[in-house]
Amino acid sequence: MNDTVSTIGRPLFASLPGDIDVSFEFFPPKTEKSEQHLWETVLALAPLRPDFVSVTYGAGGSTRDRTHDIVARIIREVGLPTAAHLTCVEASKDEIREVAEAYWEAGVRHIVALRGDPPTMGQKFVPHPDGYASAADLVAGLKDIAPFDISVAAYPETHPEAASAESDLDNLKRKLDAGASRAITQFFFAPEKFLRFRDLAAAQGIDAPILPGILPVSNVAQTRKFAKACGAEIPKWMEELFEGLDNRPESRKLVAATIAAEMCRSLYAEGVRDFHFYTLNRAELSYAVCHLLGMRPKESARNASGLQETAA
Repeated sequence: MNDTVSTIGRPLFASLPGDIDVSFEFFPPKTEKSEQHLWETVLALAPLRPDFVSVTYGAGGSTRDRTHDIVARIIREVGLPTAAHLTCVEASKDEIREVAEAYWEAGVRHIVALRGDPPTMGQKFVPHPDGYASAADLVAGLKDIAPFDISVAAYPETHPEAASAESDLDNLKRKLDAGASRAITQFFFAPEKFLRFRDLAAAQGIDAPILPGILPVSNVAQTRKFAKACGAEIPKWMEELFEGLDNRPESRKLVAATIAAEMCRSLYAEGVRDFHFYTLNRAELSYAVCHLLGMRPKESARNASGLQETAA
């Protein structure tokens, strides 16, 4: 990779033009209090005018109604382009059609189509007898239902269930060939992993946009759990930077923002201009990284006073 800055040269984040596009991922809240917190997060990030935001879908469709309600509310009250996640797990094709048609009726035009994880961690995925067997099949099925814009998942460090990195790339190509517009990667903590994956994908004839998934670390223990489940490596140097900060949340946030921003700056130096942030329903870290990359609030589809009224 190119050096982003010399040790005595221009500061790392000086004079960046903000010529990037971002998207933010949220998850459906379980309580009234966490729903209010989510809404505050959406409103805090909305002035950055993301390309889109997305709302996840629980294992086995466990958050189906909450996902629909949050997506519909963001579209209705904030006016942000909003994608709804949809999975194959424990759902027939008819059930998926019902969900997809309800999304379309609510104004959703973008779906993040995933195979999905089984409801019980550690179990193997078993297709529903009348359902879709893979994410590629789901993409093709959604395209038959309506002209959705579809995003799919990609894995810079290889999906844990893939037989090999090559077969994993083949699977990504099948999803894109089935009608997906872009891929969003699982999070990673070393920019070279994404850049190597991007080059391998290009060599396989994949020319669709691949958005790096960025996870600013707000909870170290939780991140370790996520990383173990998806096969992402947490570098030793990163573990060491968080040592001794368990009882210092503000210091931990500063370290987390620094790590995420430096990684994004390295990706930017290699031509990356699209970033997808896993917010964990928290605005501060993602907002700080975007700010360091040169983004500033823009006039939104709902003007500032409208956002304030909605939040009140």
